[in-house]
Amino acid sequence: MIKTLMAGAMAAFACAAPAMAQDDEIDPKTVDLARLIACETYDVPTYNTVAFWLAGTEGADARRHFGMTEVKSPNFMLKQYRLARPVQVFGRSTSLIAFNSSGPMAVLDEADPHALAKALKIEPAIDVPAKFMGERVIAEKTETADGLTTQTRITLNVSTVTTHPGKTLAGCSYKIEVL
Repeated sequence: MIKTLMAGAMAAFACAAPAMAQDDEIDPKTVDLARLIACETYDVPTYNTVAFWLAGTEGADARRHFGMTEVKSPNFMLKQYRLARPVQVFGRSTSLIAFNSSGPMAVLDEADPHALAKALKIEPAIDVPAKFMGERVIAEKTETADGLTTQTRITLNVSTVTTHPGKTLAGCSYKIEVL
């Protein structure tokens, strides 16, 4: 059921994206996972290509390529993976990553998210003892073509969740929404 939810969520975001020309095909094998997590370089179509590769029929190949082994997540909204080799992201090292419906996140062994949020210039939207959530907009644009208006939004996020005590989640959200 979780796999179906994640695949459906990833598909929903990708389907909202405008069709890409054949010349713009993206090879997901060329994507640097740490840079994708950190909102460096990549765009929504690139994230969608990686997400579909992971969730699709070639998912085993994708996981093998990235050195990922799926691990049970205590949160049904997060699909979690253990990495064969840690990634360096945000000046930290982690072997555990998770995907939510809009992007990848590093699962960091930090109970207090404040230092990381400050270093990343992220202001909290929620900051109470049981929950921290904040984001910084990296890119945002609204476009209208053929009577269809879409909004592209890429944000860097830091949060805590009760299902991951003693952890801080940090990563990138890649969204295209039809308005």
